[in-house]
Amino acid sequence: MSGRVAGKAALVTGAAGGLGQAMARMLAREGAKVAVTDVNLDGVRTLADEINADHPGAAFAFAHDVTDEAQWISATEQAVAAMGGLSVLVNNAGIGGSLVWAEQDTLENWRRVQAINLESVMLGCKHALPHLRASGAGSIVNISSVAGLAAAPGMGAYNATKAAVWMYTKTVALEAAKAGWNVRCNSVHPVFIRTPILDPFVAMAGGDEAAAHEKLARGIPLKRIGEPDDVAYCVLYLASDESKFVTGAEFKIDGGMLAQ
Repeated sequence: MSGRVAGKAALVTGAAGGLGQAMARMLAREGAKVAVTDVNLDGVRTLADEINADHPGAAFAFAHDVTDEAQWISATEQAVAAMGGLSVLVNNAGIGGSLVWAEQDTLENWRRVQAINLESVMLGCKHALPHLRASGAGSIVNISSVAGLAAAPGMGAYNATKAAVWMYTKTVALEAAKAGWNVRCNSVHPVFIRTPILDPFVAMAGGDEAAAHEKLARGIPLKRIGEPDDVAYCVLYLASDESKFVTGAEFKIDGGMLAQ
């Protein structure tokens, strides 16, 4: 089989929709086997069926609550058994949380966002690393956000988790390098991408999606919001051996926003 990631075996979390779905489709198209996981088992089963229709035997679906350590152990073991190994982990699962200022935030919202956006990344790295080492050439791709590099009012919990993912990525990259493992770890930082995570902004615009997206695009030099494949192409590069000398780096998929 040809392709930029031919022979790779990838686990993609939060794959029932949005970015995760686009990443999984692209990795499979470029020759990888993909284990797609989500709390929405029906969603990832449908995705796996669609991928397998085009690339028979390439996709496997598993139920997976990324905040549960026991389910991380199960998901990685099932993925390894199904694919014959694990060489790529994409920690994609995440939520936006409530758009509230610090004085109105709640501990419930804070802890939920921390658990899904940050603790899941730690658990994923912890339980995937032994398998990635065994693959001989492993890659971890942690999906952060431009919100992990630049703050905004009302996004305290989200900003904090995505900034922590950015720095944790560097720690894992340095540990793997120091230990002599051939495992790389990098973070990807999208700006506004056309996925359901933008729904709160659409709601604030009275349900007018076009108006909401136009408003979000005003601060982006390229004058548009991103598409899921804009992020998936970056993940594809980091999953491939093309990026074999890249680790501890952050990739901004932001239409030039943070260049200003």
